[in-house]
Amino acid sequence: MVEASRIFHTTLLPTFPHLHKADSPTLLSTFPRKRHGLQVLHCSVSTENDTAAKTTPNQMTVPWGCDIDSLENASVLQKWLSDSGLPPQKMGIQKVDVGERGLVALKNIRKGEKLLFVPPPLVITADSQWSCPEVGEVLKQYSVPDWPLLAIYLISEANLQKSSRWSNYISALPRQPYSLLYWTRAELDRYLEASQIRERAIERITNVIGTYNDLRLRIFSKYPDIFPEEVFNLETFKWSFGILFSRLVRLPSMDGRVALVPWADMLNHSCEVETFLDYDKSSQGIVFTTDRPYQPGEQVFISYGKKSNGELLLSYGFVPREGTNPSDSVELSLSLKKSDKCYKEKLGALRKHGLSASQCFPIQITGWPLELMAYAYLVVSPPSMRGNFEEMAAAASNKTTVKKDMKHPEIEEQALQFVLDSCESSISKYSKFLQASGSMDLDVTLPKQLNRKVFLKQLAVDLCTSERRILFRAQYILRRRLRDIRSGELKALRIFDSFRNLFK
Repeated sequence: MVEASRIFHTTLLPTFPHLHKADSPTLLSTFPRKRHGLQVLHCSVSTENDTAAKTTPNQMTVPWGCDIDSLENASVLQKWLSDSGLPPQKMGIQKVDVGERGLVALKNIRKGEKLLFVPPPLVITADSQWSCPEVGEVLKQYSVPDWPLLAIYLISEANLQKSSRWSNYISALPRQPYSLLYWTRAELDRYLEASQIRERAIERITNVIGTYNDLRLRIFSKYPDIFPEEVFNLETFKWSFGILFSRLVRLPSMDGRVALVPWADMLNHSCEVETFLDYDKSSQGIVFTTDRPYQPGEQVFISYGKKSNGELLLSYGFVPREGTNPSDSVELSLSLKKSDKCYKEKLGALRKHGLSASQCFPIQITGWPLELMAYAYLVVSPPSMRGNFEEMAAAASNKTTVKKDMKHPEIEEQALQFVLDSCESSISKYSKFLQASGSMDLDVTLPKQLNRKVFLKQLAVDLCTSERRILFRAQYILRRRLRDIRSGELKALRIFDSFRNLFK
């Protein structure tokens, strides 16, 4: 499982835009530089125990942080926060059943009670003061966006160790966050072949690598003494982005500002609660309001947002128990056939509205979006309906406000059959994986690798089981609807034949 307060209330799946090019010709001369790996100005560059640059994804570690279940580091963090202005808490850090560690009620907590009260000076944002000001000044001149800025901030502060104000917080962060960022491509292909989350994970990994390469090319290579490669490298970026994906929160009452909130990010997720973090102007702190009471010894939960099991695995590295997540969904891929006589016309209409020849739509246990049926109508529509292509493509896009609940009874059966075929094709992939998962080869001669593979396989089995369950429900609904249509047609045909026989 995973611990910490995540991206609450709203889904935050950032894109990583290319950094702005530096227009200032004096930028390189702004900061004095030294050669031969010496420290620059007052920024310390720690290389002790530095193994990040030369490890494989499965072995990747960074020279800071702690084991995911460490209580000692978390207790030190709470003491530092208390000494720094965090008020007395009704919760304490403990090892828990749901998550490696979490916040547990120390006293009776009422429903509707506000907890935490973390003051803004103990919150990390893009405006936080840098222990190494030179790093912040360079990034400011290059207009680095908030996400990569915060990633660099974490690495810079972590590298300073005790010299950083945030050393106690960073020491309590997991050395390797649970995240699909740490799955190799082979592991993604092997364990998540049936799920569309695999593509999302590959895209996210590609974005993180692309962001790092962009920073390295545009900034790090120009200031090697301020951004030494033994500190600012791809492995430390995986760590920092893993922390951001799993812990960064968006605060609605602070104009949607994103922030890391120490102590609050020890809270675990429950699908049964809806409360989230926000800034409270009256108390001038980050709080959340409980939506249920807690007895002493009970773990206190918060919501990471209305996310599917796949999205929870993607960012936080865990999958809720099957059937416990009311927001669970599975992405069904629908594709336009190249053999279609109107392929180019249909594709042109789709692209006009930001869609492609292959499109994914979310399906929940309660049904699917209207956009899915509009896409299906477009795919099966004959050349005689080319006048409707534009309308169907627009209705298939979630970026338009056109009427989406369209009806085309003349092709409804074909559209439903097309969706059913796609659904059953996806089900067969899940079933194939789940059947094979029991006989996957596991190398018992490597205990650490064995534990990792068992862990990843179990996550994949849990995800695929929950996603296939939703598809089975969709399959049942589609088959029933098609049966009703066809039985209605058969009944109408029988009535017609009866009338015809009367006049013979």
